[in-house]
Amino acid sequence: MEYENQYKQVLTPKYDCLLFDVDDTLYPFSCGFSKNCTKNIEEYMVQKLGIEETEVSKMNHELYKNYGTSMAGLKAFGYDFDNDDYHSYVHGRLPYEVLKPDHVLRSLLLSLPIRKVLFFDDSIRNIQSGKRIGLHTVLVGSSQRREGVDYAIESIHNIREAVPELWEVDDYKKEEIQRFSSKMGIETSVTA
Repeated sequence: MEYENQYKQVLTPKYDCLLFDVDDTLYPFSCGFSKNCTKNIEEYMVQKLGIEETEVSKMNHELYKNYGTSMAGLKAFGYDFDNDDYHSYVHGRLPYEVLKPDHVLRSLLLSLPIRKVLFFDDSIRNIQSGKRIGLHTVLVGSSQRREGVDYAIESIHNIREAVPELWEVDDYKKEEIQRFSSKMGIETSVTA
């Protein structure tokens, strides 16, 4: 009994993992990747799948709207193509050299203690899908909360203001987090 107030109560972490969409979430819409990606998809549809050039823009828009991605829509319509070839053509030709290191974002992310899953995306459809499977969600690119959106932020740089609890940590853990955050870096690749 006499010792119960001598020990700090350990806070239960709210998140163990942060999931970020890349395009138009971690890098800005203004860098032109969306426009270039759309151009590459439409060129792929013409050059690799033989779809009439006059039809691809409208078709691509409808596929994205109805299936979530152009690739999923093309597959649903029975187009047979190699997924790796598609991704190589569409994403392998993007102007990655225009992306510059974002030191503010890097510092912000490295300062986070690891928590449970929080999903960041710029697509309301993806956010709502994440919500349906039980994820906490952050819509990036709009400050308007909608159904399925736990947090809405204009820019990825607004994380701290929108979700301040991510930085809540016990004092005795601060030193450990600071020690590891400067060394932490995780690179992953995803094949869809």
